[in-house]
Amino acid sequence: MPPKTATKAVPKVASKKTSKKVSKKKSAAKRSSQLVSAEARAMYAEMKRGVRHLENSIAEIQRSVLKAERKLEAEARTRIRDLRSDARAQLKILKEKQRDAAGTLKRVSSAAGGSWTDIKHTAESVLKDARSTATAAVQRFRDALGA
Repeated sequence: MPPKTATKAVPKVASKKTSKKVSKKKSAAKRSSQLVSAEARAMYAEMKRGVRHLENSIAEIQRSVLKAERKLEAEARTRIRDLRSDARAQLKILKEKQRDAAGTLKRVSSAAGGSWTDIKHTAESVLKDARSTATAAVQRFRDALGA
């Protein structure tokens, strides 16, 4: 064994770079959460729940609006279909009245000979009846459309 020599303890000198304490940068959220009191954090959490509740309410309202729109569109299509069939029926009736008026006019004009007054009265009565039917049909459609 080698003889023991007295060794003097040499203090270690740290370099300037390693002697400084290195601090990690904290995010703004972490710094603010550490600085904010428990009461403030509770208020923030409550506000966050309120915002989430509003988002859910908005989504529910949007779903309800879309459902109502689809229902209204379906009802409108049904109503339009009914109005069209009613219009076809009314037009069929008016065309029949037109044919009857034309036939009556032919018969009256050949039978009356020179009496145009009779022809005029007959034609006016037939046309008056057709006009009243057409006016009633038009009024029903205007009422149905809200015009």
